[in-house]
Amino acid sequence: MTKVTKEELIAAITKTVECSKKCAGDCLNTILNEITKNLKAGKDVVLTGFGTFSLSKRKARTGRNPQTGEALKIPAKTVPRFKAGKALKDAVK
Repeated sequence: MTKVTKEELIAAITKTVECSKKCAGDCLNTILNEITKNLKAGKDVVLTGFGTFSLSKRKARTGRNPQTGEALKIPAKTVPRFKAGKALKDAVK
């Protein structure tokens, strides 16, 4: 499976919108920063047709060190989550 880098996304924006590389980079960074800022504030970010970014709480649990088999306490934490929208799911079918 291949990966698309941030630079490749910026190049695609530059080509599609016909703007400078700096402008495209600023736009992409602004979008990513806004998603991050809103998640930090506890808000869900809904991009209709694309998907929803939200937070999910994981409970504390006991795990095992695979090398020694020793039991470890894994603390509770909040993690970001993405749920694909219908249009995205249909597009990748």
